[in-house]
Amino acid sequence: MKVLKFGGTSVGSAQRMQHVADIISDNEKKIVVLSAMSGTTNSLLQAVDYLRVGNLTGAADVVNLLERKYEKETAELYLTSSMQESVWEKLKTYFFEIRSLLLESYSNQIEKRIVSYGELISTLMFTSYLQEQNVDAVLMPALSFMRLNADGEPDMALTQQLLHEQLGQYGEHRIVITQGFICLNAEGKIDNLKRGGSDYSASIIGALSDAEEIQIWTDIDGMHNNDPRFVDGTQPVPQLSFEEAAELAYFGAKILHPTCILPAKMKSIPVRLLNTLDPTAPGTLISNDYKKGKIEAVAAKDGIAVVRIQSDRMLLAYGFLSRVFSVFEQHKTAIDLIATSEVAVSMSIDNLSRIGDIVEDLRKLGTVSFETGLSIISVVGDLRSDNLGFEAQVIDALKDIPVRMISYGGSDHNISLLVSTDDKVRALRALSKAIF
Repeated sequence: MKVLKFGGTSVGSAQRMQHVADIISDNEKKIVVLSAMSGTTNSLLQAVDYLRVGNLTGAADVVNLLERKYEKETAELYLTSSMQESVWEKLKTYFFEIRSLLLESYSNQIEKRIVSYGELISTLMFTSYLQEQNVDAVLMPALSFMRLNADGEPDMALTQQLLHEQLGQYGEHRIVITQGFICLNAEGKIDNLKRGGSDYSASIIGALSDAEEIQIWTDIDGMHNNDPRFVDGTQPVPQLSFEEAAELAYFGAKILHPTCILPAKMKSIPVRLLNTLDPTAPGTLISNDYKKGKIEAVAAKDGIAVVRIQSDRMLLAYGFLSRVFSVFEQHKTAIDLIATSEVAVSMSIDNLSRIGDIVEDLRKLGTVSFETGLSIISVVGDLRSDNLGFEAQVIDALKDIPVRMISYGGSDHNISLLVSTDDKVRALRALSKAIF
């Protein structure tokens, strides 16, 4: 059995849903994980934003516009008037529930409940279309098995137990449809796996059901060796290791959510990245295998700030770095890159929401400065120490670009460099020319 996840653009219209139905119409048993139709989550969040500031008219306008969109898509999707009317009645019920929630006072829980309707709607529409086409398909609600623990992380043991129970009920069908992204938390309330979480849903389901393969279908033919938005002539990478894919995803490759890799890696289940618009393209296969002695790809991550702390107390001292790191832990801010000297340490972060508090607390330890408007350029491949010359090749490619920080040696698969965002595109193109 395979697990296939289709993103929002893949199910972004009636025509796209029909195309996805064609892709999955073989005789293999599969679990299909769907995101919300493209634009839906953003519209629901926009309605929530209006609710937050007390503008109920604005919220209603957004929901009305979204409802009209779905009325149009429903009319185009189904061949029979009976199925169209049946689905539309259910969708009207969903929109009634959304409007009811918008009459309540804003809370984080209200937001999560409203946003969850995106996946509920797309899976209802798609399952109904398959059934109209006499495909042996059934809808298995993600809220019946996907669980978070008290720390807000997936509860793998409980999710596995509940998933097996649900597959015992629905698994005789050739195609099982379920929602990505949404789940229940430890209190039994509707929650989610954060933005991009449908990838995570598919990986968890694939790992816990011992799938033979997990497929992530998007609108691009695999993970490219550079950013095609800025660099001409990029190519899909045929094969990546789990470690290489995780590095690329974390450091900017948008096709895959970084959290998607771990559950599949733990069970050694291959992940294949495929293109809904070109189903015959080979895409990218992610597994435990890797190509020795080769740089595979370059990625960039924007919105980076670097925090520098200088203190004579670092000199020949132990425990200083732990006090520095505890500040970031206290403010729930992850560190990307680190560079140290005898009396100074520089750290890059991509979450600037607590930067003021972080700087204030760090000033108790030393002299602090910070700089924003930076990007991390990450070069990924087999970069082990016995492969000579890769680091020199990377540095030479950027000889005309100011580099603020370099991280090398922390991973066998990654060299990361911090540059001004103004220099990012130039850096990507220079690396592409030198390496590929």
